[in-house]
Amino acid sequence: MNSIPLAERMRPKTLDEYIGQGHLVGDDALLGRVIRSGKIPSMILWGPPGVGKTTLASIISTTLDRPFHSLSAINSGVKEVREVISRVRHGGMFGGNTILFIDEIHRFSKSQQDSLLGAVEKGDITLIGATTENPSFEVIPALLSRCQVYTLKPFSEEDLIHLLERAMKEDEILLQTKITLKTTSALMKFSGGDARRLLNIFELVVNSANTDQVEITDELVHNVVHENPVMYDKTGEMHYDIASAFIKSIRGSDPNASVYYLARMVEGGEDPKFIARRLIILASEDIGNANPTALVMATTTFQAVERVGWPESRIILSQCVTYLASSPKSNAAYAAIGLAQSAVRETGNLPVPLHIRNAPTNLMKDLGYGKNYEYSHSYDGSFSPQEYLPKELSGTTFYNPGNNPRENNLRTYLKSLWKDKYGY
Repeated sequence: MNSIPLAERMRPKTLDEYIGQGHLVGDDALLGRVIRSGKIPSMILWGPPGVGKTTLASIISTTLDRPFHSLSAINSGVKEVREVISRVRHGGMFGGNTILFIDEIHRFSKSQQDSLLGAVEKGDITLIGATTENPSFEVIPALLSRCQVYTLKPFSEEDLIHLLERAMKEDEILLQTKITLKTTSALMKFSGGDARRLLNIFELVVNSANTDQVEITDELVHNVVHENPVMYDKTGEMHYDIASAFIKSIRGSDPNASVYYLARMVEGGEDPKFIARRLIILASEDIGNANPTALVMATTTFQAVERVGWPESRIILSQCVTYLASSPKSNAAYAAIGLAQSAVRETGNLPVPLHIRNAPTNLMKDLGYGKNYEYSHSYDGSFSPQEYLPKELSGTTFYNPGNNPRENNLRTYLKSLWKDKYGY
């Protein structure tokens, strides 16, 4: 039996054989035109697993007939990178218009990515990096600025079916078996849009039948593939996408969507403390004084999660998530600190009014520090309408209470104190 996996046997060799990514490599698409021009920039290919990043890099090299050297960031480091660059610069076996392909470039540390900068900038190599992670987060700015970023999309179901049909028609080993595709839902589900995984599962199912006639059904696939691991990379792009959907669902007051994305993280093995920390931030950023109990709830949840652990923590998190999602919302406190920080950046170190400065020494007292300060509790309602802001910012409103019952009460109270000074 051939030991080369089907996914490798079916790897496209030319752009004409390349399936999907028409938005990039089609006749009128930008990258397709660039490749056909014969002049390519250094680039980052960004997309989920199994969408053809490595294959595309190889096709580019073959199409342009340029030397190609491949490194994996998993088992290569600065030493290997420098060896390749040195060979190029000294006109060795990788001399000329060498393409250096680095798979999973996001796994390179900053210093490892730094080692590529000079060669890329001088044009000694054309870098093609492949990553499943958002380059904005995982590739250093200096290197990113020297590369074009091309985003590869997940395969459509139509693309994947086409891939299976092509394999059945062209692969010499599969041609020895009469294969019928009756139902494909299970194949689509288990592959998760990953073409390499799809072909590997397909080959496993065909081989498991151990007969020269195979009818592919969902039942057969389920019998062969017993598990469907949840696609959730705790350190990857999926992590950020799910976390973003989770927070936005709570902010949007949808407890059903919120608990669904919580379940996605729970099933994916997310660190419960990561989830609890996000809830603490959200409690202030998106709920704030509309319901101050939200912060208490979120903080208590974090403490409880620390003590309890999995799997029971999921119940505690669910209680907190559904409570926060169902709570009134206000970002007034979040907006207030943003406005105040902007004012600080724009106005610099404005002098603190003398009367509210501390005066621990006689010299400071002689200079007027603390003079005429009105101790609030000595006045009716524990309030004195003295100035607290620097003179240049007097009357500036940073905190504008949200339109909800609790903050409307706060607005009424503040207006009773400050009258029209802050526009409440």
